[in-house]
Amino acid sequence: MVSEAEKYKNEDEAQKQRIGAKNALESYAYNMKSTMEDDKMKNKVSEDARKTVIDKCAEAVDWLDKNQTAEKDEFEYQHKKLEKVCQPIITKLYQAGGTPEGGMPSGMPGGGMPVGFAGTT
Repeated sequence: MVSEAEKYKNEDEAQKQRIGAKNALESYAYNMKSTMEDDKMKNKVSEDARKTVIDKCAEAVDWLDKNQTAEKDEFEYQHKKLEKVCQPIITKLYQAGGTPEGGMPSGMPGGGMPVGFAGTT
């Protein structure tokens, strides 16, 4: 019985981490999209940069919709892929003093990392 409980505990922990990675990607994508669509950002970020971020966020959300049962590593890979596009744009904005009200989205310089996400900042 004890070994069975350990097995389920390990499975539960793996599932918890998988869901955390999925939620982190989803939250990041929606936060970045929202940040770029904010009227206050229109004068602070070029239209091309805004479109790039919004399009990549839409791709990430579409991927999430089609891959609900993906593994933790796959969610983290997609998150890092999205960050590679967004981070330079947001970092430039941040350095220019154009941070949005309320700070930066999760995972960005000046922003908080989502709880349970074991990625890098």
